[in-house]
Amino acid sequence: MLFVWIALWAVSAFLLLADRRSAELRRLSGVAFFGGTGALAAVLDERFIPYLDGLGRYGEWTRILYHVQAASSVSSYYGVPYFFLLFAISYRGGRLPRKLSVALPALLLVPIACCLLFTPTYTERMPIAYTVAVWWAVPYIAVGVLLVLTRKPRHAAWSSDYWIVCLSVLPPVVFFAVMNFILPSLGMMRMWVYNAWFVGLGVVVFVLGLFTYGFMGLSVLVERRRLDSAMRAVTSGTAILNHAIKNDAGKIKLFGEKMKAYAQSTSQPELLEDIETVLGASGHMQEMISRVHRRTEELELRPGDVDLGDLVRKTADAYFPRLGQVRMEVSAPAGWRCRLDPAQVSEALNNLIANAIEAMDGQGELAVRMTETKRELVVEVRDTGPGMDRRQSARALEPFYTTRGGGANFGLGLPYAYHVMRKHGGMLHLDSRLGKGTGAYLTFPKRAVRAERIGQIKAQGGEAVGANSSVDRGG
Repeated sequence: MLFVWIALWAVSAFLLLADRRSAELRRLSGVAFFGGTGALAAVLDERFIPYLDGLGRYGEWTRILYHVQAASSVSSYYGVPYFFLLFAISYRGGRLPRKLSVALPALLLVPIACCLLFTPTYTERMPIAYTVAVWWAVPYIAVGVLLVLTRKPRHAAWSSDYWIVCLSVLPPVVFFAVMNFILPSLGMMRMWVYNAWFVGLGVVVFVLGLFTYGFMGLSVLVERRRLDSAMRAVTSGTAILNHAIKNDAGKIKLFGEKMKAYAQSTSQPELLEDIETVLGASGHMQEMISRVHRRTEELELRPGDVDLGDLVRKTADAYFPRLGQVRMEVSAPAGWRCRLDPAQVSEALNNLIANAIEAMDGQGELAVRMTETKRELVVEVRDTGPGMDRRQSARALEPFYTTRGGGANFGLGLPYAYHVMRKHGGMLHLDSRLGKGTGAYLTFPKRAVRAERIGQIKAQGGEAVGANSSVDRGG
């Protein structure tokens, strides 16, 4: 039980500190914390208190630890079902009426308060009144499990994260309900000692999931902070570099023009040709660093009320002449008015579509879709190109990283799109499989972009191949 205590409290602290604004993580942290208090009670009962009793000189400390054990044990029995149900309600999604969302945590405390007030106090054999608590604790856990299992992933790309949550959280909690409530209410005591196996399994799944597919957005959160830090460094560096090169390039141009005038006046064609080469190289150098700087400078949003579906279709339509043998399908329903910067969002989407077309090398299928979830609007750009392996996917959003060398490709298109989405309170997510293509998702939280339905949502879109195909714009 010592491992269970340490592991659960470590998980609880990690969840709580990772994102304090997330109600889901705070409540799941409560589940882990109160699961850990039960393990602490077992450690005190099996190790510390017997050890002090054996010494025979620490009677006062023994009594203190006994009270800590009692409080830990009781809080575990009541805290796990309570916080698990609150977590499941948050994780399930959907908005509750404001008054109900405020009152619900207090209402769910009523059975716990009744048990504390009207049932016998703690004893080592009977920590709680099992035959009473089973009638509210097990329903709490059962309803919570049902809410989690009926939650649909926001999108197919998030399904791995969802199943990792199910596998790491649900088995230990269900086993807790059986061993800590159902079997003791039938007279089978101290069955909680077997909880360690399922808790250990849940912790292993949590750790493996955190460093592979992610856990409730935590890997995304860690990655987001890393990318934000990288973008700040790149922004600062390119601003300094742009300023320095602009000054030096200006000097080269000034003196180059003087030398050019001198070469012309003295009829020296070879010198004139050399000076033209120097001036051209200077101009090219200045243009390249300016382009990098424009992609990495701090964005200043100019938000306006925009129909997101219309913006997606207009941006995608501009690529029909460039498709070649690529078949593009566009599906973006009109009717969602959002507060966002249309120029920046359109440019971010431009980068995703251009990358997809280039990746397919002139043939394949490209889908541009806008879909709705309970909390978000999602714009998906999916291609049937070669895709990326896990290492490439992990680095795809890093500034200056590119899988295509040469030319004017600086590896800044995806970081720019990521930067735009972060400015809008959203996220850019990539789902790529080697040999199966890549999907890029622009996720706009409805609350962050003040999304409102304007009239009835009307499906609009079309499909085309190549430059001369007609497209049906009707619903």
